[in-house]
Amino acid sequence: MERESFEDHEVADILNEHFISIKVDKEERPEVDAIYMHVCQLMTGHGGWPLTILMTPEQKPFYACTYLPKRSSGHMIGLMNLLNAATRMWESDQEKLLRSSEEISDILAKEYQSEYSMESPSIVILERAVKQFIASFDEQYGGFGQAPKFPSPHNLLFLLRFGNFNDEPEVIGMVEKTLEKMYQGGIYDHIGGGFSRYATDEKWLVPHFEKMLYDNALLVFVYLEAYQQMRNPLFLEVVEQTLGYVMREMVHPKGGFYSAQDADSEGVEGKYYTFTPEEIKKVLGAEAGEQFNSHYEISKEGNFEGKNIPNRIHARELSVCDEEVNHWREEVYQYRLERTKLHKDDKILTSWNALMIAAFARASAVLQNEEYREYAIRGYQFIEENLRNKEGRLLIRYRDGEAAGLGNIDDYAFLLLAQLELYEASFDIEYLKDARANAMDMISLFWDAEAGGFFYYGNDARKLIVRPKEVYDGAIPSGNSVATYGLMKLQRILDDEAIENIVKKQMAFMAGTVKEHPAAYSFALCAFMLDLYPMKELVGVTWNADEIAGIHCEIYRRYYPNMIVLLKTMENEDELEELVKYTKEYKMVSGKSTFYLCVDKSCMPPFTGVDHIHMVL
Repeated sequence: MERESFEDHEVADILNEHFISIKVDKEERPEVDAIYMHVCQLMTGHGGWPLTILMTPEQKPFYACTYLPKRSSGHMIGLMNLLNAATRMWESDQEKLLRSSEEISDILAKEYQSEYSMESPSIVILERAVKQFIASFDEQYGGFGQAPKFPSPHNLLFLLRFGNFNDEPEVIGMVEKTLEKMYQGGIYDHIGGGFSRYATDEKWLVPHFEKMLYDNALLVFVYLEAYQQMRNPLFLEVVEQTLGYVMREMVHPKGGFYSAQDADSEGVEGKYYTFTPEEIKKVLGAEAGEQFNSHYEISKEGNFEGKNIPNRIHARELSVCDEEVNHWREEVYQYRLERTKLHKDDKILTSWNALMIAAFARASAVLQNEEYREYAIRGYQFIEENLRNKEGRLLIRYRDGEAAGLGNIDDYAFLLLAQLELYEASFDIEYLKDARANAMDMISLFWDAEAGGFFYYGNDARKLIVRPKEVYDGAIPSGNSVATYGLMKLQRILDDEAIENIVKKQMAFMAGTVKEHPAAYSFALCAFMLDLYPMKELVGVTWNADEIAGIHCEIYRRYYPNMIVLLKTMENEDELEELVKYTKEYKMVSGKSTFYLCVDKSCMPPFTGVDHIHMVL
């Protein structure tokens, strides 16, 4: 529409004479996009982008649709025809348009103001979700439902945790198959690492080639947790190659992470990612090229518009890349970088950055990788230094030295997740203090004290026609789901009564909201599991800084999804005891590093020695 209409003088003349035109960046003003996308779905039965809305000066919509051609064609009204018709009606029968806008706004308001039922989270809700996932599972290629297929990593995180807690190999098997099949397909970039947004077919072969930061962050999480559970070295390779891609291509010089890379190169979708056999042979030589082509199924016939998306779909057995294949991959990757350019969306979004920070922090802890920890820390410093205003309020986005947009619930909730992961990756109490301060800000700005739940935009933001609460876990988990998870975990760490009261009401709000179709709220279900299954609480006391790496190693060598860890050291003793009162009770025994393990507040005798941690856990 930009090319066909908004850059067209004829269209511009009508718009400028009769309308006030507002172009909304849906990532900078997601609350505006969310509200009017819902309007479009109510009025037309579907949504999508580009989104076109006609509204009154009071923000009340009377027309909604998605794409419009410049002129009417077949069953599609053209933008010119629509603008002329709306102008005539505004001048001749304005009351009718105003009545229509009032009716639509009333329907919208009633939807958002409807009573929320409050229920306690239950195992029944989790089991219902699992049944829904089993019913839609693709036994042959993994994933859920039919094409197009989205990774939806939070669905896999839920299923992996449920399978672990309940010893359900069938459920864990669904996760394992999906992760393997996604890796085998073209949705995974076998040359440069990282995942595209979704696959257009059931085999995960042909992606929409756009790479999104949030997908890759969440996929690092699920492949890491699957690696901890299954010890499949292939999953470790995916994590390392995905984070390697991010470090090479998606990092701002000051440490923030860019948002996305386009699907198109030189106006052609997928051109950057596809190859012919002859190309590969020219790069690697005839013999090596033949082997590479065979390994990644690059043929004369092609699998995408006469060219080839490298994949491993028909591999007889899966294994990590050997040294020779990795060498070839690097050569092809360098060739690809020089062959065509790929446009990058260089906006830096707080919420998406927080997810990637959390992913790097988790990877640093699980894999004992100091470089990953540094990327997580630099990313966090970027947010603190560049994405807060003078009052300390989080902002939504940064680009070209300018930050804008008051942060919404996603920004605060996702940052809380990052802060908790940073603490567990470093045992630096400053992240724990930041997490509590952030949680208090989030509650102050977004919390609905009467009905529970967090509003999408803050009470200090410009008022829109409604104030929604987003709960559905779509391509990205909702702010409400992540807030539930983060607050639940923070409360268990701090034993903070004020946060506990909020958590209880938030849990009840979420359980009442998700009960009918829980599979659509999988990250919220992960939060419920923090409450419904035993929580392990490990507190360590050590004056030996050299043992901290060993403590990390012992804690993360296995999969413990419901565990919190606190570490008291000589440097943080006073601050930790002030922030987390109950840690005053924990002391070293006989001058040795000492550990205290409690399961749901029932505590074992203290034990000494880092090497005993995994035996006790």
